[in-house]
Amino acid sequence: MKKPSERLSKNNETGDCQVRDALLIIGGKWKNMIMHALTIQPYLRFNQLKVNIPDISQKMLTQQLRELERDGLVNRKAYAEIPPRVEYSVTKLGLTLTPVYQVINQWQLLHMSEVIKSREDFDDSKS
Repeated sequence: MKKPSERLSKNNETGDCQVRDALLIIGGKWKNMIMHALTIQPYLRFNQLKVNIPDISQKMLTQQLRELERDGLVNRKAYAEIPPRVEYSVTKLGLTLTPVYQVINQWQLLHMSEVIKSREDFDDSKS
């Protein structure tokens, strides 16, 4: 099975499926949390990211970082030291997503209580 970033539409050049493609690049809770952590603290090592996102597995963190790096949103810098040190940071392109995340955050601040209420009502109606 292809990774989300490998499933990007071949028709993207003609404008087809652009929203889907954009959501594959930035979507999912892990990428959002990684980008959030890196915008708060500009340089983080792998284990620091793991501490900031405690529910993510090492394998998933590695996979998500690689996809973000591949898409040009995150930079990985390896230092020639012993022990090896690797730092991650948001790229200039990645920083252009800050307004998107701010709008999403504002939306959740305004509407999350409604979503929670709707979920409770739905769950109550199904039990």
